[in-house]
Amino acid sequence: MPFEYFIGGRYLKSRQKQGFISFISVLSMAGVTVGVMALIIVIAVMSGAESFFKSKILGVEPHIVVRQQGERFENYREIIDTISSEIDVRSVAPFMEAQVMLRSARGMSGAMLRGLDPDYEGTEIMGLPGEKLEEKLVAGREGEDGYRVPGIVIGKNLASRLGVREGDKIYLISQRGILSPAGHMPAMSRFAVTGIFASGFHEYDSSLAYIHLAAAQDLLKTGDAVSGLGIKINDIYRADAISDQIQETLGFRYWALDWMELNRNFFQALKLEKEVMFIILTLIILVAAFNIASTLIMLVMSKTKDIAILKAMGATDASIRKIFVFKGMIIGVIGTGLGTVLGIGGSLLLKHYKFIELPGDVYYFTSLPVQLEFLDIATIVGAAMSICFLATLYPAHKASRLHPVEALRYG
Repeated sequence: MPFEYFIGGRYLKSRQKQGFISFISVLSMAGVTVGVMALIIVIAVMSGAESFFKSKILGVEPHIVVRQQGERFENYREIIDTISSEIDVRSVAPFMEAQVMLRSARGMSGAMLRGLDPDYEGTEIMGLPGEKLEEKLVAGREGEDGYRVPGIVIGKNLASRLGVREGDKIYLISQRGILSPAGHMPAMSRFAVTGIFASGFHEYDSSLAYIHLAAAQDLLKTGDAVSGLGIKINDIYRADAISDQIQETLGFRYWALDWMELNRNFFQALKLEKEVMFIILTLIILVAAFNIASTLIMLVMSKTKDIAILKAMGATDASIRKIFVFKGMIIGVIGTGLGTVLGIGGSLLLKHYKFIELPGDVYYFTSLPVQLEFLDIATIVGAAMSICFLATLYPAHKASRLHPVEALRYG
């Protein structure tokens, strides 16, 4: 072992007058541990939230949406054939979208209505494939008057608000009605609740309702027009490039937006929160680094004679620097290592045991989502080690600049 490392290790041990210095070293180590642990747990929760939102949004929304500017989107079948020939496009399906009112025997609520056509590949609701979806939306239930009521699938929170369950009847009311001698009459149609889905995302569960595309067109009086096309692709992280390619193919009359652009503000806010939390919690490690620097400065002052003797025996300035850098880095390495272990352990406990429960109507999830990512952990460990290393440079430099004769005379 090089003598610099041997001496640096000896300086870590408590010896008579240096007991107080060793105590400060322990506090510095504890500060680094707490800072690294807090950073790993918080960043894991932020990464888990981002992953949660991505999975829920992509479980409901298409990867790319194509709409027509300012006109009724009636030639959608031709556009589907054009888009389907694009590389990496898995499926294309039309949809109808509008704000409606839902009324049941027990309540009334606004909802976002979506009309889907199960005949198109890629049409699904929360993993419910097209063939089963067709049974839900088309079959419905036969009423007492012999009329076959079409089906509707709604979110569980919306069903709770309306006080309905599967088999119950509800009415859809749209502002796109008809003109009568009494004035404008809203359109109203009767549906049977054939399915209740739970996405785990409160916003979707409390506002979405699905019916067949033909029923939506009839209710909204749009003829054979649709609101847009939903596109599923193979690689969701190439959505921006593929949407640009589709936009170029279709021309200026149409516009294509990918899921990242549709939710840009939301994900930018998440990214900003993650960066701000990283900066704030890094301050804990920075405070611990100041303690490391003060510990080394006091150690240099108390070891003036030792440094003078070492230099008189032939130790170079670089060797003296190594001694104190090594001592400071031992504190940083142990603190970072303990913090990493505790942070990963705490994150895994939060992931498998739901210690914290959150109200779903206030937050988007009912328990803290946790996702450990190697890059995040490596960044935190690298940042902690860099801060600790920088904290050792000034004390180590001052120690190496001590003149042996002056140190022995006044030390």
